[in-house]
Formats: sequence, structure tokens, C-alpha cells
Amino acid sequence: MSIRQTLQKEIEQSKRWIEVDKDDSTYKRDLSKRIELINWVLESMKNSDIEICEFIESKMNEIILKINKTYSIFEADKLHGKLNMDMN
Repeated sequence: MSIRQTLQKEIEQSKRWIEVDKDDSTYKRDLSKRIELINWVLESMKNSDIEICEFIESKMNEIILKINKTYSIFEADKLHGKLNMDMN
């Protein structure tokens, strides 16, 4: 099975799980992002000038930075909330 076929299969499986999960959950949102990322990879693979491994690594690093920023914001909000409660 080629990489393209494997990625297409992953998209199909993710779409099936999205249909099964009726609630709007973190898992469902993660599956949607997964489909978006795989489609981005498939589209990028069409361009033969792109070093796909480096390109994917760059995109993954970008996503990790966004996640870390989000995590830091949540941690800061928890700390801020705790400080406010302790001062009252």
C-alpha cells in the first residue's frame, strides 16, 4: 500500500469515527484537525519541488507551538484565578 493510499484510508477511518461520535467533543475536534492535516500533506505531496519530510516536520512544529501556547494560557489562567481567590 502506498503512502497516499494509507493516508486516504486514515481520512476515511477518521470520518467514520466523526459520524459515530454524536457529541461535540475534543476527540471529534481532534479527528477533524487530523483530516485537515492529512489533506494538507496529500496536497503538498503533489508538488515535487517540496522536500515533504522537512515540510511535514515544519508544519508539525508549528502545530506543537500553537498547542504549547494554548497550554501556557490555560496554566496562566489557572494560576491567575488561584491568586485572585487567595487574595480575597
